[in-house]
Amino acid sequence: MKFTAEQIAGILDGTVEGNPQAEVSKLSKIEEGVEGALTFLANPKYTPYIYTTKATIAIVGNDFVPEHDIACTLIKVEDAYKSFSKLLEYYNQVKLNKFGIEQPTSISETSKIGKDIYIGAFSVIGENVTIGDNVKIFPNCYVGDNVSIDDNTVLFSGAKIYSECVIGKNCVINSGVIIGADGFGFAPNEAGEYTKVPQIGNVILEDFVDVGAATTIDRATLGSTIIRRGVKLDNQIQIAHNVEIGKNTVIAAQTGIAGSTKIGENCQIGGQVGFAGHLTIGNNVKIQAQSGIGKNIKDNEILQGSPAFGYGDWNKSYVYFKNLPKLVKTINELEKKGNGNN
Repeated sequence: MKFTAEQIAGILDGTVEGNPQAEVSKLSKIEEGVEGALTFLANPKYTPYIYTTKATIAIVGNDFVPEHDIACTLIKVEDAYKSFSKLLEYYNQVKLNKFGIEQPTSISETSKIGKDIYIGAFSVIGENVTIGDNVKIFPNCYVGDNVSIDDNTVLFSGAKIYSECVIGKNCVINSGVIIGADGFGFAPNEAGEYTKVPQIGNVILEDFVDVGAATTIDRATLGSTIIRRGVKLDNQIQIAHNVEIGKNTVIAAQTGIAGSTKIGENCQIGGQVGFAGHLTIGNNVKIQAQSGIGKNIKDNEILQGSPAFGYGDWNKSYVYFKNLPKLVKTINELEKKGNGNN
């Protein structure tokens, strides 16, 4: 896929300095630019590379004035970083702009398929599934019976949506994601064995939810596991049955949330955080990576540690943690002196 400097400038409302018909077909860092690549200059410390880059086109700010000759064509814009980000988004939309139903696929006759959809090869669409307009389902996906997927949602290759689940508009479900697997429900019996508790609920993802690769969201025992609007989940996260995550909360990789815990709105949760079950986490809470949460958390708290406590208190305590060997040595020396004086 090739674009000319003139076309790119039109997308970005920029102006061309150089050859308007210069063509690019790839993107690169400015220090790694090659012929046929588009790059950008936003950070002043990378300015020397604009004179040596082999990239064909470079996006720069309107205030950029070259001090030496430049081989590449320039596109001048108000904000080079934002413009490059906009271009990446545009490129991604073009790249994902697939339509039609590939073969082989298995699509139940009872399912309802919207307009302008894409279903990739070897995908399976179960009975009574509803798929909205402009949905993209890439190869090797599974969509179980009675699932609903709303407009503009994307399922990347290998995603699995179990029966009865509801996926909102403009969601992104990455490869290897499993939504609606059974929750971890077992009850001990008299023989000391464990009997499975049926998990008959579902999972609901509201609009604009992103789910990272290999993340698992378990179905509820009863009712729904709910991921509210605008939540962003990183890769390899485990969300157990009947969990609820409030809108616009972001969670980094390898976090685990045990059953029936409720996390509030606008929270920021670092990687490898562990939550015990049946907790209530307030709004606007920030939790540092590798923390362990075993109790309810009020709004606006900032926590770190395992078990986690106040971030400021943790930092103060850390001063003593790292000096414990010295403190112990000092105490031992003082005790010896004291004993010697007796």
